[in-house]
Amino acid sequence: MNSNTFRMPAAVLLATGAVVLLTAPPASATGGTPTGGEGTSGAVVLRTGLDVGLLNKTVHVPLKATLNEVSAPAKAEKTALTVTLDGVEGNRPVSVLRADVATSKATADKTKAEAEANLAKARVHVPGLPLLSLIEVEKVTSKAVCEAGKKPVASANVLGTVTALGKKVTLSAGGPTKVEVPGVGMVSLELSSTETTSTTAAAAALRLKVAVNPLNLNVAQVDGEIVLAEAHCESPKGSAPTTKAPEQPGIKTQTGTGTGGATAGSGTTAGSGGNGSGTTADANLAETGGGSLTPYITGGALTLLALGGGALFLTRRGKTQ
Repeated sequence: MNSNTFRMPAAVLLATGAVVLLTAPPASATGGTPTGGEGTSGAVVLRTGLDVGLLNKTVHVPLKATLNEVSAPAKAEKTALTVTLDGVEGNRPVSVLRADVATSKATADKTKAEAEANLAKARVHVPGLPLLSLIEVEKVTSKAVCEAGKKPVASANVLGTVTALGKKVTLSAGGPTKVEVPGVGMVSLELSSTETTSTTAAAAALRLKVAVNPLNLNVAQVDGEIVLAEAHCESPKGSAPTTKAPEQPGIKTQTGTGTGGATAGSGTTAGSGGNGSGTTADANLAETGGGSLTPYITGGALTLLALGGGALFLTRRGKTQ
């Protein structure tokens, strides 16, 4: 199983006696246009921003770590995160997260930026509570898609059961769900938050605000925030690629020739003849036998024929006399 191991020295904090509270930045969508024309995207499976208070010393040790944090183009598939804190749990590694599946992926080009994070069968621990999981989830996912010329889309899902401090939790979209265990502490869970602007999108599947008092393994208190499955993106600078629609085969209208057939009326095309308006093609086909000048031409031809017959009759009569 792959793992990330971090060591957080507390020497500087011990010297100054400073109290540091590190909180994880929330998933947020901000305005702006990426430079270079390409979009940007990033994802992280787990992000911690915790303050660990020690029992035997008036000092607080920061626990700030991430698992599978990537920026486009990249992907990561590590499934374990171990952190070592000075003075905590006998300086032994603290297993913060173990999961069957922990993947993050981010891509970006001049047409689209996309990021996603997935976590399955995951257990999160904090210092001082090695045997009790802070939270266990079956599956959480987040995805952000920013395509040029289109509205960005962000989605996040929490699937299956969720257990916090050993208690099964029913999450609500109406607000945070709080789980409190006497003698241990409290966890506030916020479900599936998303945010979009005209050019950006961000999503976080699950956000936890932690306040526990283990009083065990030299840990007096743990405060801060943990985010599971976070994704964000920003749209490319260019416009969306256009796809030319295929041309539909048309029917050319017929025009009258020679005798000046019917004039194309309202420009209707063939195929609507059943509506009684008379299409161009139908009109021309119906008037193939003659046009509006036909009676005059016919009358003129008959007149000429009569005159010719009369002249011929007079000529023959003159010869016989």
